[in-house]
Amino acid sequence: METEGTLSPETLEEAEAAFEAVGPTAQEVVRETAKAMEFDREEYHERVTSEVVQRARNVLFADRLAVSVGTVEEFEAWVDDHPEYNVERKGSDEVDRAVWHVAPFVEAVVVATYQNERDAAVGTLRRQAFGEIYRPRFESEE
Repeated sequence: METEGTLSPETLEEAEAAFEAVGPTAQEVVRETAKAMEFDREEYHERVTSEVVQRARNVLFADRLAVSVGTVEEFEAWVDDHPEYNVERKGSDEVDRAVWHVAPFVEAVVVATYQNERDAAVGTLRRQAFGEIYRPRFESEE
């Protein structure tokens, strides 16, 4: 089993702090992208909305999430060791590999199974974990 990513917040407060911390980077990424697309000042102000920056921040946060990569058997062993966690499953039962993200502050784990496309599974799982675990809590705090 391996881990990709570094962000595994133990509390909602840690998650919120990490989310806030990527805000300036998201703004800079959007600004540089708009510059590369040769937006003039007017087009920039018209098209680069707070929603555009927010989406960039969502991606930057999700991309840092720690994801365990292993076999379905390794995941099932983890579940056996953590019976208090709610498991949200994605994917097929007919494959051998799994990726999962653990969110201790809500006692939840999101898992996706896959056969061959590891990078795609990791990326998809991160988006799902963000959408199911983090985004609703960040939005309720606003």
